[in-house]
Amino acid sequence: MAPRGLPPLLPPLLLLLAACGAAGRRGPRAWLTRSPRSPPAGRALPGAARGPGGDGAAAAGQGRWERAAPGAGAASPAQASLISTSFVLKGDATHNQAMVHWTGENSSVILILTKYYHADMGKVLESSLWRSSDFGTSYTKLTLQPGFTTIIDSFYICPTNKRKIILVSSSLGDRDDSLFLSTDEGTTFQKQLIPFSVETLIFHPREEDKLLAYSKEGKLYVSSDLGKKWTLLQERVTKDHVFWAVSGVDADPDLVHMEVQDPGGGFRYVTCQIHNCSDQLLTAPFAGPIDHSSLTMQDDYIFFKATSANQTKYYVSYRRNEFVLMKLPKYALPKDLLIISTDESQVFVAVQEWYQTDTYNLYQSDPRGVRYVLVLEDVRSSQQAEEGVAIDILEVRGVKGVFLANQKVDGKVVTLITYNKGRDWDQLRPPGVDMNGKPTNCRPPDCHLHLHLRWADNPYVSGTVHTKDTAPGLIMGAGNLGSQLVEYKEEMYITSDCGHTWRQVFEEEHHILYLDHGGVIVAIKDTSIPLKILKFSVDEGLTWNTHNFTGTSVFVDGLLSEPGEETLVMTIFGHISFRSDWELVKVDFRPSFRRPCREEDYSSWDLADLQGERCLLGQQRSFRRRKATSACVKGRGFTSALRSRVCACRDADFLCDYGFERAPSSEPDANKCFANFWFNPQSPPDDCVLGQTYTSSLGYRKVVSNVCKGGVDPRQGPAQLQCPLTPPRGLQISILGEAVAVRPGEDVLFVVRQEQGDVLTTKYQVDLGDGFKAMYVNLTLTGAPIRHRYENPGVYRVSVQAENMAGHDEAVLFVQVNSPLQALYLEVVPVIGVNQEVNLTAVLLPLNPNLTVFYWWIGRSLQPLLSLDNSVATRFVDTGDVRVTVQAACGSSVLQDSKVVRVLDQFQVVPLRFSKELDAHNPNTPEWREDIGLVVTRLLSKETSVPEELLVTVVQPGLPTVADLHVLLAPSQPTRKRSLTSDKRLAAIQQVLSAQKISFLLRGGLRVLVALRDMDTDSQRLGGSSSYWVVAVLFVIGLFVVAAFILYKFKRKRPGRTVYAQMHNEKEQEMTSPVGRGVQSAIQGNHSGVVLSINSREMHSYLVS
Repeated sequence: MAPRGLPPLLPPLLLLLAACGAAGRRGPRAWLTRSPRSPPAGRALPGAARGPGGDGAAAAGQGRWERAAPGAGAASPAQASLISTSFVLKGDATHNQAMVHWTGENSSVILILTKYYHADMGKVLESSLWRSSDFGTSYTKLTLQPGFTTIIDSFYICPTNKRKIILVSSSLGDRDDSLFLSTDEGTTFQKQLIPFSVETLIFHPREEDKLLAYSKEGKLYVSSDLGKKWTLLQERVTKDHVFWAVSGVDADPDLVHMEVQDPGGGFRYVTCQIHNCSDQLLTAPFAGPIDHSSLTMQDDYIFFKATSANQTKYYVSYRRNEFVLMKLPKYALPKDLLIISTDESQVFVAVQEWYQTDTYNLYQSDPRGVRYVLVLEDVRSSQQAEEGVAIDILEVRGVKGVFLANQKVDGKVVTLITYNKGRDWDQLRPPGVDMNGKPTNCRPPDCHLHLHLRWADNPYVSGTVHTKDTAPGLIMGAGNLGSQLVEYKEEMYITSDCGHTWRQVFEEEHHILYLDHGGVIVAIKDTSIPLKILKFSVDEGLTWNTHNFTGTSVFVDGLLSEPGEETLVMTIFGHISFRSDWELVKVDFRPSFRRPCREEDYSSWDLADLQGERCLLGQQRSFRRRKATSACVKGRGFTSALRSRVCACRDADFLCDYGFERAPSSEPDANKCFANFWFNPQSPPDDCVLGQTYTSSLGYRKVVSNVCKGGVDPRQGPAQLQCPLTPPRGLQISILGEAVAVRPGEDVLFVVRQEQGDVLTTKYQVDLGDGFKAMYVNLTLTGAPIRHRYENPGVYRVSVQAENMAGHDEAVLFVQVNSPLQALYLEVVPVIGVNQEVNLTAVLLPLNPNLTVFYWWIGRSLQPLLSLDNSVATRFVDTGDVRVTVQAACGSSVLQDSKVVRVLDQFQVVPLRFSKELDAHNPNTPEWREDIGLVVTRLLSKETSVPEELLVTVVQPGLPTVADLHVLLAPSQPTRKRSLTSDKRLAAIQQVLSAQKISFLLRGGLRVLVALRDMDTDSQRLGGSSSYWVVAVLFVIGLFVVAAFILYKFKRKRPGRTVYAQMHNEKEQEMTSPVGRGVQSAIQGNHSGVVLSINSREMHSYLVS
């Protein structure tokens, strides 16, 4: 099962580690969490890698419904003698988690950290640290600071010197974080205060005093003296995506690889040296952005993915060479890709293709990790609640090239095994008899053995398959016999010859632990009730003994042995009840094996596949095992590999090459490789450089790590071909960060990429659209960006033309350069008749012509109208209030304004004009026009006694300065037609205008008169022979003196209008709005229209304040 809880590009296969393996290279630590026992509730093991076993495995004590107890099998003729001793961690009954470390390397020291973790608060409230120096017989509670309470969150073990230990401590108030350092396996500790909160520590893989610290604030620190002094390396670093240099691959052992977030919010892959990691010295091995949490580094490879324009591409670098695209078959079209394994200079990936939902296809790469071929289809996957996707694929440890996988076809899941790294797969053979010696009646092809290679729906279920590097060929797993895998049927089966033959050992799932290279197998039932009996076998599962490891039954939380499982001492962790103290039971098998094994104590077995073929991956391999009658210790120096012999090459040693597929067995040319329809074998590879040679593939390639020699070689025959001069193809130009909209004066980095074609002889003509042109060579080879700056807003056509003797290619990018929008004002004609056309105008600052998109919402419609023009025309079919909203979007800048208008059946319009001197003082801004209109309305209302709410004066944009006075019908009056001579209000308005009673003062004492406007001579000024007068509504701030206002223009801010207080004060030509220009009607007659609701009472109260 592939690991979970990892990014979409997973680190290489942490195949099926058990709880203790969670410590990784830091040591065999296990998190144990206890909770109330109530079937079928499970028991959590946070921090434990949920897999079916690992080195120094501490299997989880998961809870399930109790099943019928099976017989333990026949007892061994030679009864082994065991010694069990118990120790209770007094005073830790409230602690619900434990962390265990066995230093190993001939050491007898075990460290246990117990703590009370408060889930709601998300922190540790209490902790205790215990130490044993006698293989767990007794423990001593350590006092780190006499007289003070110390809370330990976790501890870390140096992988290169396990005597060095670091404890991470925090206070309840999240202050005074500190480390406790030990160089003597925890005998003494030295306190060291630190200026940050530790999230995780990462030891250097080679140098024992160097380590990285990732803080809870996302910062990365480094120490070169085991945590005494710290230096900040980088901020905004992605958690779990920081890596030390790999020995033998990275030239500098102090290099750090990391994924960081740039100021713009994107993520990049960068490297730096720990002694100098400033922003100026960061190195970016890949110029472009990468997807968040996608950087993965393992062995010789670095992976990440990058998404742009809704297309995801996966990149790989082999031994720190340049990054190239991972090449899957052309129409694989992956939805997801997971890294499964990277060992032996080869990459296994699981790919979920476009048609798959709960399965993945397994692909195998060439040594560089670039070209991939299909090795198995429809491997089952499952979505885990907290840890992502789990893939049912397991690498059998101890024997290279052997994998187990669960394939799901037509709803049925079957278990397959391969002995040659995926070239051939077979179903598992079923045993002929069960554990009681009765026939199973299970015969192929209708019945096989199937194993669980993943966790069931309960995430706290223990591992189901157990393999170890120290016990090659020994596999124990839970599963069933039948035509398919049954989800909750978990009988235990064992094989000691790497899957060639199987035996049933239990009817229920058990936790398994190997001791002394598999010389002792310990099994404890997976159950939700307390236990005191364990089972063990000293003959690879042929016979089983039982042992009472404690006098009082305990709930088993986990098992632990010394790292490497090379000794005969183990520890069982558990508790008698939920509220009891932790109990640790040491079980010592050493009295049963009092002498070391000699050569005559071993027998040999040969590795073979299910067809009996012994030449696997080009060699015959033999292993040795201890004889069942020999009661001896294999010891630390034991090696199971006996001998190997290289074989002559056969057809089975070769896979189909990239772009080829194997013909089905039903065709005459069965098992031969044929080119796929989309692949041309004669085409030179993309990296073929002029002057070099290449070999066209005949469709076959040798399985990686296959060592066969001579014999058959289907690759032989093709001639060496000269790399031709190829034209540039797949030319791309983009802005670093994938933006296409920038601001004036902002630095822009253009990146040019070329997917195919020669780059050494290609010239690149770059035109940045604003007059800058340049010729480049090796532009795509170096990857260096082109830095440029646009000073003026506009749309620029950026192009790059690549050309050589074989052809040419071109890439074009349109770049928008615009300033952020500052102000938006919606202008509408205040009165319009039903079904009469009205113009809606958005006044924008700055204008940004051809760069702004306008969204118009009219009434209750949810679907906006879109326009590139700042004005649209519309009609209203019903009377009433209508809300009009406009949004202006330019790049990432968006502004909005909204107005409420009233649609009426009848109203009167009186055209007005002003003294010509007003034009010189007109700044032509919406605010100024509103202020002037409010003042004129108030003056007319005062002189004529017409209520202000029945008068609306609107000044029109542009010059000359004119206005329209809209006279509304009183709400109580019937909506009947009426003429000008019969309306006393209109007569009163005409009278005061003719008598020149409506005037106001401008700054400097200039008096402006308001008069009727002659509709036939709009440009005629006061004092002419016009027969019509005009009233205007303009935005000003003035002083009222007697019957006139002295009008001053100020940029004053009011609620709802603050956006225009920032507009330019200088008088400049504004985009003229068509508002009101189409209302060329006589005063006599009936008029229908729209009235703009501008909250005149609020405006008036402001003007007099």
